[in-house]
Amino acid sequence: MIRFTGKCLLIAIVMFFGVLFGMQQANSGMLDMKGYKDPSLKGAFTLGGGEGQEKEASILGQTVTAKDLEEKQKQLEQAETFNLFSKAGETLSNTVTDSAQAMYEWVSKLNR
Repeated sequence: MIRFTGKCLLIAIVMFFGVLFGMQQANSGMLDMKGYKDPSLKGAFTLGGGEGQEKEASILGQTVTAKDLEEKQKQLEQAETFNLFSKAGETLSNTVTDSAQAMYEWVSKLNR
């Protein structure tokens, strides 16, 4: 099971980078076709130097830094969200468990 999950994860990662590479190639092709640099055409994925030792990454034209990622992680940790599917699954599980216990008790009373 672990090998299967690992293979699926590896395939998903390869596909993700394949899509980014394809978008970058399409961008290069559009620039070659135009014949000049158009500032409105941004690369799919670019790495550059930031302030000091920091590196900046740009994904689909939006700059991503380590500070942004830390802020998003803090927001996710602080957010208390309600998961409908989790709640529905818990309710269904409790219903099935209670029903099975009631059936068991009913059958055990019939056998006495």
